[in-house]
Amino acid sequence: MSSKVIVTIFGASGDLAKRKLYPSLFRLYKSGNLSEHFAVIGTARRPWSKEYFESVVVESILDLADSTEQAQEFASHFYYQSHDVNDTEHYIALRQLQAELNEKYQAEHNKLFFLSMAPQFFGTIAKHLKSENIVDGKGFERLIVEKPFGTDYETASKLNEDLLAAFDEEQIYRIDHYLGKEMIQSIFAVRFANMIFENVWNREHIDNVQITFAERLGVEERGGYYDQSGALRDMVQNHTLQLLSLLAMDKPASFTKDEIRAEKIKVFKNLYHPTEEELKEQFIRGQYRSGKIDGMKYISYRSEPNVDPESTTETFASGAFFVDSDRFRGVPFFFRTGKRLTEKGTHVNIVFKQMDSIFGEPLAPNILTIYIQPTEGFSLSLNGKQVGEEFNLAPSSLDYRTDATATGASPDPYEKLIYDVLNNNSTNFSHWDEVSASWKLIDRIEELWAENRAPLHDYKAGSMGPQASFDLLEKYGAKWTWQPDIAYREDGRLE
Repeated sequence: MSSKVIVTIFGASGDLAKRKLYPSLFRLYKSGNLSEHFAVIGTARRPWSKEYFESVVVESILDLADSTEQAQEFASHFYYQSHDVNDTEHYIALRQLQAELNEKYQAEHNKLFFLSMAPQFFGTIAKHLKSENIVDGKGFERLIVEKPFGTDYETASKLNEDLLAAFDEEQIYRIDHYLGKEMIQSIFAVRFANMIFENVWNREHIDNVQITFAERLGVEERGGYYDQSGALRDMVQNHTLQLLSLLAMDKPASFTKDEIRAEKIKVFKNLYHPTEEELKEQFIRGQYRSGKIDGMKYISYRSEPNVDPESTTETFASGAFFVDSDRFRGVPFFFRTGKRLTEKGTHVNIVFKQMDSIFGEPLAPNILTIYIQPTEGFSLSLNGKQVGEEFNLAPSSLDYRTDATATGASPDPYEKLIYDVLNNNSTNFSHWDEVSASWKLIDRIEELWAENRAPLHDYKAGSMGPQASFDLLEKYGAKWTWQPDIAYREDGRLE
């Protein structure tokens, strides 16, 4: 069903809007989820005309369009208003433009606001939207906000208070694009539509869970931003813990947004808060030094542009979370995320407990691997008989990978998430209870690291992180399942 809505994008001249938002809206347009009864108002400080704004939109979607005419027809629904977020007069003009477009496109007063700007402007925008009666209670009114949602619990809480002055919690959609990825959403299907997994998805059968977010790139041109953020804030507080919640949650009573969200919130509230000594032992930070991968030399993090040459910001974070629930009490959820690692990849490994062997040799544990990117799919490692006259065991696997055609046809994460917002589906968005619980735990780790009460390990560019990350798993009798650096070293591709 096609949505009737006026979309207002704050930060319409930015990179995110051009790379993600306009193409995603266009895909929704092509699929019929947006048709005649919609318009998009772009606002930013730049003094663009409607014609120039349309040309920017056309340029961003031309590769997706069947024809130039189709792209231009889509772009004709876009309107531009130069906007200073602190100027009340600009909000009055915005309200008038919204009213005109609502009448022209018969949008039934439905409004969607997308804040694609720095978080320090969120409160100002929300306040003016309310005070100037742009948020007026007519039709549906929904707000999408980009990460980062604060830099700690205190700033996130203040930001949330500012937004709640104009919107209810049910109207706020805190976007995390990782939750729009096809395989992350497929975790529900793998877990709850297959008896062989759901019946063993617990501490009686699972030894540990491993989550890896690996990037081969360094900080690139983001050095200034990254040096104030670091891996823990950039990747763990949001992506890692959100993924953990999907893996650790109990089965919801029904597949509805409210039931799923309720089970996710329980996971966040059940996150175990370690003592200070446990924090030092269970969480590892690292920073990449120079290295050589495939003959290419890479500089150290401290040599990157716009990075403090004495920086103690972590480019790698690893650790063990525990969920104090009946299902998973005592099971470590290991994670690692870092820049300038061996390969780019997001993997989840569910490592099942080893069986007692009757064959006179130890059995390898069964491992379910969920591939999230760059490929999508899953594999299950099994123990089988090696071909031959003797009875010797050998590992084998059942593999499923989404082919390139299907992967290319799957919705972009932003397309999927915007579609969800238009259809009032908050399943794949973060509730404030989740955000607040995650910040309270992350803040304790950040405080420890900021005061240098835990070592900053270095690791060579091209490795899979510092040795301390491997040592951590050994303490629990485990080891990282995905170790691409081993093959690279054997082939002489790492120096």
